[in-house]
Amino acid sequence: MKFGVVIFPGSNCDHDALYALSRNLGHEAIEIWHESEALGGVDAVFLPGGFSYGDYLRCGAIARFSPVIRPLRRFAADGGLVIGVCNGFQILCEAGLLDGALLRNRDLRFICRTVEILPGTRASAFTSHCPPERPMRIPIAHGEGCYFATESVLDRLEKEDRIAFRYSGANPNGSSRGIAGVLNEGRNVLGMMPHPERACDEAVGSTDGIAVFSSMAAALAKSQATPDAV
Repeated sequence: MKFGVVIFPGSNCDHDALYALSRNLGHEAIEIWHESEALGGVDAVFLPGGFSYGDYLRCGAIARFSPVIRPLRRFAADGGLVIGVCNGFQILCEAGLLDGALLRNRDLRFICRTVEILPGTRASAFTSHCPPERPMRIPIAHGEGCYFATESVLDRLEKEDRIAFRYSGANPNGSSRGIAGVLNEGRNVLGMMPHPERACDEAVGSTDGIAVFSSMAAALAKSQATPDAV
């Protein structure tokens, strides 16, 4: 599986993603600069965490105007797998590829610790291999990770089974309905606040993040075996 990791000015989790994907998981992973007009024939795109453009406006609000967003939109519209983590999640929301927005944490403090999450659905290309009952231990590191959406949007996400992850137990940032990750309508774009790429090696205390990427690999293998499958 070939991943493209998009690098924006200010990204600081790009090398975490590249290391996890290539060294821990054995996938091919390439860098895609934010000014690129092409994605380099990748199977999936990873938008990493960090502080794109310093987050001087709203998190991800400037990054959504980067040239790479144009091919990313086409890629997603064609059914390509896209995962945005932390600031990447914020960028996807600002670009209109996901519903909702990310706000300042409830206590207005930066949070950096390991949390527990559960899949809200296993019927997706990102969650099919996630354990349904045992919480996954995944780290977070954010100051603006409070997921917000109107009640009507939240109801629609619930009805359409598009809540990818929820916090298990304590809600660290005040996210609406404990949401830690959401899917788009096509179910091929995921935004999540916890960092699965930082939970792919025993040396960092958890390998639970591997389930997200093994789910993606399985979905890609299935789509290649049956090209007409969505």
